[in-house]
Amino acid sequence: MPHDDKGGVHWHEPGGMKKAGFGEFKKQPTPYDAFMESEGVPVFRDIGISSVANLPLHNWKRKGGKGHYIQLFGTETKWGCFVVEVPPGGALNPEKHMYEEIYLVVEGRGTTEVWQEGDSKKHVFEWQKGSIFSIPMNAWFRIVNATSGGALLLAGTTAPNVMNMINNVDAVFNNPFVFRDRFSGADDFFKPKDDIEPDPVRGLAMRRTNFIPDVVNCDLPLDNRRSVGWRRVEPFMTNNQFYYWIGQHERGRYSKAHAHTSAAVLICLKGGGYTYSWPERLGPTPWLDGKENEVRRLDYGPFGMVTAAPGGDRWYHQHFSASSDDFRLTAWFGPHNPGRDPGAPGQKHTDYTAIDLDKGGTAIPYWMEDPYLRREYEQTLARNNVESRMDPAWFVKPNDAGGDAKRDSVV
Repeated sequence: MPHDDKGGVHWHEPGGMKKAGFGEFKKQPTPYDAFMESEGVPVFRDIGISSVANLPLHNWKRKGGKGHYIQLFGTETKWGCFVVEVPPGGALNPEKHMYEEIYLVVEGRGTTEVWQEGDSKKHVFEWQKGSIFSIPMNAWFRIVNATSGGALLLAGTTAPNVMNMINNVDAVFNNPFVFRDRFSGADDFFKPKDDIEPDPVRGLAMRRTNFIPDVVNCDLPLDNRRSVGWRRVEPFMTNNQFYYWIGQHERGRYSKAHAHTSAAVLICLKGGGYTYSWPERLGPTPWLDGKENEVRRLDYGPFGMVTAAPGGDRWYHQHFSASSDDFRLTAWFGPHNPGRDPGAPGQKHTDYTAIDLDKGGTAIPYWMEDPYLRREYEQTLARNNVESRMDPAWFVKPNDAGGDAKRDSVV
């Protein structure tokens, strides 16, 4: 057992039935935590923020601009995030790295140059507010601000996954390997592509493209899995493992609550609303059961973000469109996509977050949810002069469904 011995600490075997170790301990910083600390840029940690544009920016020597790291609760060791400001009329430093990186433009317009080690040709494409693009693995790139005003970009990366495994910064930023399979060098590599195909895991709408000029207004196929009229597409960029989608709730509607583990972060692209999150162990009716003090809420608008599961076990999360615009979101998961759930290859899985609770999934049907949610939502829309488009029939228990006596007695 460890204990002090004349100013030092040593270890010896426990006596009798005692167990070795401290029993309680503090989480230690990972190599990625240490890397962020060494950068001299602050790290924002919480369940979310109303807008990433509100984060104070600090000089970032390595990047050549100003920025702020973001590590929302539940994303630790899962994936990394930051905002960076490109100097007015200037550019960030050229860089390459052995991790994936996607960028969402929060403000401004400019260009990005991408090239492989040893290549003389640079691929250049223009971006604007609302653009999303991916940097191919270990390719050189430089981000240029085309205006005299601010250009702010939000980035998602797999840096924690790589750094925590390799634990060597030089190997991450000075690796000579060239990924030709990630960056072919084709002239149309960064030309937007709109073709839709089924993703190979769940058969949902997927778009293979390395650049989307405007995710705020781009077309989204009908999906209906989260709410009636829900639209959604999965972009697949530069053969990345970094998984994300773009989705939209119609105005005057909200999603069913559904539960899964940590990794997902929702980022608002258009409209505004709020998200409730609570541990799955509280069940589907935390207000009715007097456990509302454990429920977390965040209100946010364009370029605000919230973690769907703040950490540990599975969490319910539910998203509410509260403005006169449709509520458009993008959800970033890092490399933790549904195809990487535990299980042997070929084992049958279900799309459990889209299957109702009474059918074996984790989605809470409207008729089974806590009555507080609908009441509050109707009041919120009334204050915002927005018409509710939630059909009362959705809240009626089907004849063939199991019951919840306590909820039924309230409704």
